[in-house]
Amino acid sequence: QLQLVESGGGLVQPGGSLRLPCAPSKDTLNLYSIAWFRQAPGKEREGVACTDSSGGIRNYAGSVKGRFTISRDYAANTVNHQMNSLTPEDAAVYYCAAVWDQESTFCTILPSYDYWGHGTQVTVSS
Repeated sequence: QLQLVESGGGLVQPGGSLRLPCAPSKDTLNLYSIAWFRQAPGKEREGVACTDSSGGIRNYAGSVKGRFTISRDYAANTVNHQMNSLTPEDAAVYYCAAVWDQESTFCTILPSYDYWGHGTQVTVSS
C-alpha cells in the first residue's frame, strides 16, 4: 500500500505563490501517475493537475492552466505542485493522489486514483 504525504500548505495573500510537495513515506514514485485534487467547503472535489510516471505527460484543469505547474524532482523522490497568482477561488484542501502506471501512459484529472494523501490546507486571503 503506497502512502503519500502532502505538505507546503498555509496562508498566502492573493497574487502570491505556494509549492506543494507530494512524497511517499516508503517507496519510489517513478512507476506511479501522480495527480493533485482540491476540495473547497461546500464544493465537489476537483482535479487540477496530473503527470504520468515518466513526467512526459501533464494535464491541467482549465481554471489553473498557465498558473500551476506539476513536476517531478527525481533526486528527492517528490512531485511538486507549484501554484502562482493565487486567488481566493484557489483556497481549498489540496490532495495528492497516485495510481500504478508502469507503462507511462496514464494522466487524468478525473478521480481515478487508488492512493490518496490526507490533504494540506491552502488559504488565500488578504
